[in-house]
Amino acid sequence: MGGGAVGLTAGTGGKPGAWGILGGTFDPVHYAHLALAEGARQALGLEGVLFLPAGIPPHKPDRIVSAPSHRAAMVELAIADNPAFRLCRAELDRPGPSYAVDTAAALVAVPPVEGADPGGFVWLLSVEALVELPTWREPQRLLELVRIGAVPRPGFRTPGRAWVSEHFPGQEERILFLGGPELGHSASRIRQLVGEGRSIRYLLPPAVEAYIHDHDLYSPELWSKD
Repeated sequence: MGGGAVGLTAGTGGKPGAWGILGGTFDPVHYAHLALAEGARQALGLEGVLFLPAGIPPHKPDRIVSAPSHRAAMVELAIADNPAFRLCRAELDRPGPSYAVDTAAALVAVPPVEGADPGGFVWLLSVEALVELPTWREPQRLLELVRIGAVPRPGFRTPGRAWVSEHFPGQEERILFLGGPELGHSASRIRQLVGEGRSIRYLLPPAVEAYIHDHDLYSPELWSKD
């Protein structure tokens, strides 16, 4: 990792009841999401990871997004074989745009998993999303509610500690830099391949692939880039 990032060894920062939160549109969920979640779970010693499909993504207002029912169903299929993964419907069941700070406050107030420590949540982000964090709604408050676990993404440089200190002075220890598998495929590429009638085998779990085809998702006139 570049930019002065601090890697974490297995179990660093872990404590009983600590859970990760992995948000996204999951349109569709794929192997990179699953590998990211499992790597973070092990590195941080988390009890598990909540997969949090976005309701109305505020940063993608003009993009067509599959119905919440489809995205939730695909996540459930993808995580069915891992007891450490759970679907969290907090944003799907709340009207209006999905802002991370609002969701974090709700999860801390009423943890969705029995035994979860309200102070132990770690919000998992790619380094691509991390550099946009200062533009999010109430990012300072978000860091007071949850820690951030930043994971690498191919093609994006990991910001260093100087960047963190500049944007979040006094909260440097709330941002954790993780190693992890840098899988290059994306949801937008998968939608494109489906729209072009090409194979998506080995990019996502077979059950999710079958769901996409059975429900005729991502027809050529609908898919677009993230």
